[in-house]
Amino acid sequence: MQWTRREFLMGCSAAIAAMAAARIGHLAFAEPAQPQATNEIFVQIFLRGGCDGLSLLSPYDDTHYRSARGVLALPLSGPNAPLRIDTYNPSYNTNSFGLNSKMVHVRDLYNSGHLAFIHACGLTDDTRSHFDAMDYIERGTPGNKTTNSGWLTRHLQSQGGSSSLLPAVAANTAVPASLLNHPPAVALSSPSGFTVSTHWRYNREQDNFPFLSTLREMYNRSTVYPLASAGRRVAQVFDLMRTMGSYTPASSIAYPSGTFGDALKTVAQLIKAEIGLQVATVDFGGWDTHEAQANSDGSGYLPDRLGVLSQGLGAFYNDLAAYHNRLTIVVLSEFGRRLGRNQSNGTDHGHGNVMMVLGGNVNGRKVYGTWPGLHPDQLDKRQDLQITTDFRQVLSEILIRRLGNPRLGVIFPGLTSYTPLGIVRGADLPPVLSAETVAPTTTEHRIFVPVIQHCR
Repeated sequence: MQWTRREFLMGCSAAIAAMAAARIGHLAFAEPAQPQATNEIFVQIFLRGGCDGLSLLSPYDDTHYRSARGVLALPLSGPNAPLRIDTYNPSYNTNSFGLNSKMVHVRDLYNSGHLAFIHACGLTDDTRSHFDAMDYIERGTPGNKTTNSGWLTRHLQSQGGSSSLLPAVAANTAVPASLLNHPPAVALSSPSGFTVSTHWRYNREQDNFPFLSTLREMYNRSTVYPLASAGRRVAQVFDLMRTMGSYTPASSIAYPSGTFGDALKTVAQLIKAEIGLQVATVDFGGWDTHEAQANSDGSGYLPDRLGVLSQGLGAFYNDLAAYHNRLTIVVLSEFGRRLGRNQSNGTDHGHGNVMMVLGGNVNGRKVYGTWPGLHPDQLDKRQDLQITTDFRQVLSEILIRRLGNPRLGVIFPGLTSYTPLGIVRGADLPPVLSAETVAPTTTEHRIFVPVIQHCR
């Protein structure tokens, strides 16, 4: 095939435009590297806005809780009474605990032994700012939001990278801070919507990707390393996405409607495609309940939101039944809500909260951690649930026992100890708490840089 100068330059322009498109603005590719330490799949679901853990998993008969919450306390009887669970934790025996009545699917996952809770858990920094708290958690450096990478980025990089096309995916419109500065991470709303925002009028093909044959021809011929390899991998990803189409869940699985359910379906589809997905993140917002949190009968906005979360977790986990032994899901939020109800029948920014861990290797049907109590003298600043478990301890246990990565000093700089709670099963590799620099083991290339150089 002979190239004219005009065709070559237009092919370059199309490639540049494609790579600059908002839909794939975070896309880059790594050269094949050493194999990943495990074939595990980790999914982080972040409840943005500060989910009220005392309504999600409530000490519903605690006198301090009932007094401070007033009409927001979960009703003790009726259709919205709490779904009582056994905590199997001596520190919780002074109170009864129950899930919000809308969380039937989560109750079933808990009773199946695949789901564990960690209460009075979270970010030990004292901030009540959404933005600071989310930054501290996702960068993995409490008190420091200037860290130039996310904790999941450092996990993936310290394992030596991956040869898969899509090792890390954010099932949202943007990559979160936990994957900050990880070029291979892709923000992807749905595989079927993975398109190119370009209008190349010098088409040879009558489809949605008129420039692909040009890219293939150009990069298959190229002897300029690493441009050729990176370019070929771009075409491979587009080819993969074009073959996936719309997604049909397993029989009888019903995801909730809306963006949360859609994001979970995207992750499920990518997992089932067996493309080497290691990490996926899902954002679920709308948890900042300063006003009209719930009605006195236990119905209302927050219970409905918890119902969507519960349905989504149940659908996602059951849809991936064949992957349970490889799958670990963590659900967390930046902080909890205050114990007391405010004048707008809501709750303000608090401190301690609930984390959930779900998977086939989870020691479930137990609430982990130490319950600090809700007496005013036991509260943080005499108004918030205290934190007795650092969120990093939960993630560290998953990193070591499930993801096979003991380099905790790199992933969580400043962490001084490894104290597993027994939440997940797996080998306890010796933790490495020193914060040595991670030497890059892969060569990553943003394709538009060499293309621009080539077009000159």
